[in-house]
Amino acid sequence: MGIEFNNIAKILDAETRVITAENVYGEKGMGGMAEVSSIPQKEVEKIGQMWEYSNPARELGRKWKVRPCITLPAQSITTIMDIDGPGCIQHIWMTVDSKVYRDLIIRFYWDNEEFPSVETPVGDFFCNSFNTRTNILAIPINVNPSGGFNCYFPMPFKKHAKITVENRASFNQGGFFYAITYALTDIDNKDAYFHAQFRRKNLLEYKEDYVIIDGIKGQGHYVGTMLAWQQNNSGWWGEGEIKIFLDGDTEFPTICGTGTEDYFGGAWGFGQNFTAPFLGYPSGNCDGKPGNRHILYRFHLLDPICFKKDIKVTIQTLGWRSEGRYLPLQDDISSVAYWYQIEPHQKFPKPGSRDDLEII
Repeated sequence: MGIEFNNIAKILDAETRVITAENVYGEKGMGGMAEVSSIPQKEVEKIGQMWEYSNPARELGRKWKVRPCITLPAQSITTIMDIDGPGCIQHIWMTVDSKVYRDLIIRFYWDNEEFPSVETPVGDFFCNSFNTRTNILAIPINVNPSGGFNCYFPMPFKKHAKITVENRASFNQGGFFYAITYALTDIDNKDAYFHAQFRRKNLLEYKEDYVIIDGIKGQGHYVGTMLAWQQNNSGWWGEGEIKIFLDGDTEFPTICGTGTEDYFGGAWGFGQNFTAPFLGYPSGNCDGKPGNRHILYRFHLLDPICFKKDIKVTIQTLGWRSEGRYLPLQDDISSVAYWYQIEPHQKFPKPGSRDDLEII
């Protein structure tokens, strides 16, 4: 739920709320109420977050930025949103040290479901893989200096919304800042639920297509792809075709692209980095050296890929070898797929252990 620019004057039947570390449930008239105390607020205790006493506002007290961020305890799960609906998340902002982008797993649960509809490392969700900050100027995902993560995908829910962050690191991670803007409003029965799934394959098997998403059953539309690609061969790595299998496709897909850089809005091997509202190659070196790391994204906001029964998305990893012949690559590839669908959804494959996701 949102307002289109050409209809900005329209009054919405909604109430705006913002969840932060100082108002963990986003309640009306309760922002900035944290106190400098060794005793945690009852709301913080209820949601189960860690409470810390030492504070730069200790001489100023309440109203003076007493609890602007939280600490994520080592090897534990922290809840950052847990509210009843109906409503719609409109904007998520957060920031954290880049060294833990892959160690923090964010999960979204809609309407008290058992298995999450979103499960991905925090960095990868915001197109920031490899534990490195990268500016992203896309419309649904916007990352600004220095590491300000923003998400504008609308996320409607009817009964309940819950977001957790798992810290897989062996140390407490302080300085986790977040703000979640949502509207309390009625949700149309035709509105689908937002989903995002992370995958990684290191190394890809010879002549094997990389699977971005599979096992998606139901009706919905696919709205985005993020790839984090480390090449292990020299030369150009992006000849592979995107393939999108829809509604019962088997060996051959309904949609087949013309090359990796073509799908992400570029041409002729990119040649330079760019970040645009719907497509981008914001990070990567085009010199073709082994070990190069590339970030690519495409958001299908104006061209959603609709499916009625099921969808599978893959991409070939293809470069060049001698005598003008293609070379199937064995690269290290991670991805996040973004889509909307009518619930229920199939249980996601496990994202892998901390070692499985490690950037080496």
